[in-house]
Amino acid sequence: MNQTVGGGAAPEQNLSVAEISRAVRDSSAWAGLLKNEMAKRIVGQERLVERLLIGLLTGGHILLEGLPGLAKTLAVKTLAAAVSASFRRIQFTPDMLPADIIGTEIYNPRDTSFVVKQGPIFASLILADEINRAPSKVQSALLEAMQERQVTIGESTFPLPELFLVLATQNPIEQEGTYPLPEAQVDRFMLKVKVGYPTREEERRILDLLDHADDKAAMPPILAPEEILAARKIVDSIYVDERIKDYIVELICSTREPSGPNAGMRGYIETGASPRATINLKAAARALAYLNGRGYVIPDDIKNCAPDVLRHRIRISYEAEAEGISSEDIIRRLLETVPVP
Repeated sequence: MNQTVGGGAAPEQNLSVAEISRAVRDSSAWAGLLKNEMAKRIVGQERLVERLLIGLLTGGHILLEGLPGLAKTLAVKTLAAAVSASFRRIQFTPDMLPADIIGTEIYNPRDTSFVVKQGPIFASLILADEINRAPSKVQSALLEAMQERQVTIGESTFPLPELFLVLATQNPIEQEGTYPLPEAQVDRFMLKVKVGYPTREEERRILDLLDHADDKAAMPPILAPEEILAARKIVDSIYVDERIKDYIVELICSTREPSGPNAGMRGYIETGASPRATINLKAAARALAYLNGRGYVIPDDIKNCAPDVLRHRIRISYEAEAEGISSEDIIRRLLETVPVP
C-alpha cells in the first residue's frame, strides 16, 4: 500500500501507511501489557477487555449488558486502576435524582449567594453501575455530558476532563426493577457489549484464581491520561481506504432501507442506525486495527465491530418480535450479504 494520509498528531504532514504502522507498533506496547494484567484478575472475557480498550482509544462510551456476577464491574474497576486518572463509581438506584450525578447549586446564607457543588460526573472514568435501575429523568442528566463533554448546573456550564469516558453496566431489561434507557441516550453509547457466562474451563480457573493471594494484589498503574490522548491521535491517523468507507456506509444504510437480497427485512426494522453509527463504526475499526498493530483498517475490523456498534441502534418491529427475529439476526444477515470490498 502506498497511499498517504494526514497524521492525527501532525495533520499538516502526509504519512504513508508503513509509517503509520510503525507509529502504531511503537506506541501500542502498553495495550498488550494491560491485557495481560487484566487477564490475571478476569478469567476469559477477552472480547469484553478488548472492547474496553477500544472505548479508551476512541473516547466512545460503552454499555455492558449481562446478568449479575459476570465481572462487568470488576473489568471496569480493573481498567480504571490501570489508568492514572480520576475514577468515580455511581451506583444507580430508583430513588436517585439528577443532582446526584451532575451536582447542584447550594445556597450560602453567609454571603446570600449560591455555590455550585459538582457531582461525581466530574471525573475522567465513570462507572455507571446498573444504569437502567434509575428512571429516565436521571438518565437525561447524562445526555449533555456524554455528547458535549460538558455539564450545565443552573446558569453555568462546566467542561469535563479531556479524558472522559462513561462505562455503564446494565442488567437485562427483563429483570425486575429495571427501566428501558431513552433512545437518545442509548445512541450515545459507541458500543453495546453483551457479556455471557464463562465456559466450564474458565469457571474452573475462576475457583483457582480466588485461592491465590498474589492475584488479588492491587492493579499497578500502567499508563497516564497523556499517553491515552497521544495514542488517540495515532488511532485517528490510521488509514481507511475509500472502499472500506463505502462498505461502512452501505452497512449502515442497509439497516434503514434494506435492498437487494435483504429487501424482505424491511418489515422487521422499525428504525435503523443513526449517522452516529457510521462515525462510531469507523472509529472502532481504527482502534481495533491499532490493537492489532496495523496502520490500516481491513474489512474484518468492520465485521468484528459491527455487532457491538449496531445492536442497540436497530429498533425491530412488532412483526419481527412476533417471528422471533432480533436485531442480532438482522445484523448477522447484513454482514453475510452486503458485498465486502
